[in-house]
Amino acid sequence: MPFVQANGIKHFYHLDGRDDHPVIVLSHSLGVDHAQWDRQAADLLAAFRVLRYDIRGHGASEVSKGDYSVEMLARDVLALADALGISQFAFCGLSLGGMIGQWLGANAANRLTHLVLANTSPKSTNPTSMQERREKVLKDGMKAVEEMVVGRFFTPESVAANPPDVASTRRTLLATNPEGYAGCCASVRDMDNIPILHKIQTPTLVIFSDRDLSTPWTDNGEILARSIPGAKAIGLPTAHLSNIEAPRSFSAALFDFLRTTGGDVLETGLARRREVLGDAHVDRAVANTSDFNREFQDLLTRYAWGTIWMRPHFDQRTRRLLALTTLATRGAWDEFRMHLRTGLAHELEPCDVKELLLELSIYAGIPAANTGFHIAIEELHRPPEQPSQH
Repeated sequence: MPFVQANGIKHFYHLDGRDDHPVIVLSHSLGVDHAQWDRQAADLLAAFRVLRYDIRGHGASEVSKGDYSVEMLARDVLALADALGISQFAFCGLSLGGMIGQWLGANAANRLTHLVLANTSPKSTNPTSMQERREKVLKDGMKAVEEMVVGRFFTPESVAANPPDVASTRRTLLATNPEGYAGCCASVRDMDNIPILHKIQTPTLVIFSDRDLSTPWTDNGEILARSIPGAKAIGLPTAHLSNIEAPRSFSAALFDFLRTTGGDVLETGLARRREVLGDAHVDRAVANTSDFNREFQDLLTRYAWGTIWMRPHFDQRTRRLLALTTLATRGAWDEFRMHLRTGLAHELEPCDVKELLLELSIYAGIPAANTGFHIAIEELHRPPEQPSQH
């Protein structure tokens, strides 16, 4: 299992993705663990190396004795990154994770490329309540705060429906070590980041939620957005764990922010175009580019490949299926064949194509599906290409 000794304790972490991609660190809320970010990790892997970890006292990370502080938890992040050889990273934290992110933004700006502060606060608005919660779990265990915490994590509708993500989060809360939970409660109780917010110069996004009882916009996200120079803000129609209740909207907001403050869209688009269609096709397109069609190739690469195909809402397999369906419906069979061939070489399997064509037969007609099946059969029986000899 992936553990590392850093800042005096053993940390559990997951680091996924390609080594040549930039890193984003995802930091979870009080009472859960790194699995809070499962949906976002999957969405971000196309463009980022994703580091998730269990905050001190949570999940499989070590539980140290006594009260913790936000600074201690932030130094854990820096020590973990150092141990993994990560010099710079984007940071996204929700609730307690966002409090950690504020300290990092103000005190370790040279390490951060972007900062996302979700459903969080710069100052404890009710220290007495957090102290009472701390004492309750130490005395009676996590069951004593279960209904109150879950009722703040999620809207009443989500709690009543009890979908898998809500049920899993509840189990994680109950499995949290009470001593570790209490230590982090102390860090929230004692936190006051307001005096350091003006020091944050990293591009920052504040995510808040309309139905968040724990950190409502007023006196929380509002202060962050106002006090951090150049910060942007976006609201979601959820309770506290917005990334779980609205995972696709959260990922879209996160990705749009990271992209607009990030690298060259043309370069990113060319890389995605090669990934989807293959080097041979793209090399031909580049070789055939002239003064007459250069602007068209630039538009295609920037907006089709660097923008639409880079969005996280659909994974690459789904986008391939959507492209194939649209091309077949319009009778663009040369393009259909090209996308089918490269799709079968990557994310698509024959069963995917079969289901797509059966659906096509109902909604676009038998002739279109018939042509699609002919092309698919040809491609499925096409001899594999021989590797180049030079």
